[in-house]
Amino acid sequence: MPALSCTAKTCVYNKNEYCSKGDILVDGDTAQTADETCCRSFVEKKGSAKNSVDTGCGCKTIAVDCKACECTFNKQEKCHADKITITGTSACKCDETCCGSFQRQ
Repeated sequence: MPALSCTAKTCVYNKNEYCSKGDILVDGDTAQTADETCCRSFVEKKGSAKNSVDTGCGCKTIAVDCKACECTFNKQEKCHADKITITGTSACKCDETCCGSFQRQ
């Protein structure tokens, strides 16, 4: 499993730039660049949930399903990078995030 760093601090699963979801899905079937990918697992923190939702602790490594077929790290729709970064510091929806580690084959 890749080590994950996540800058999408507006995501309910973000815990100190780690992910508490357990697994994520990187989307981008036809992506040719990192900006054409996204974290489909992103869920925006809303209202009072910004301070009260407890989704567990953030994990340093995480299972990553990957639909970015052109990424060099995608092996049978699983990410095999040593580490990945999900970006989207002020994202409000998943399309405003991306896999900063995407590398085209």
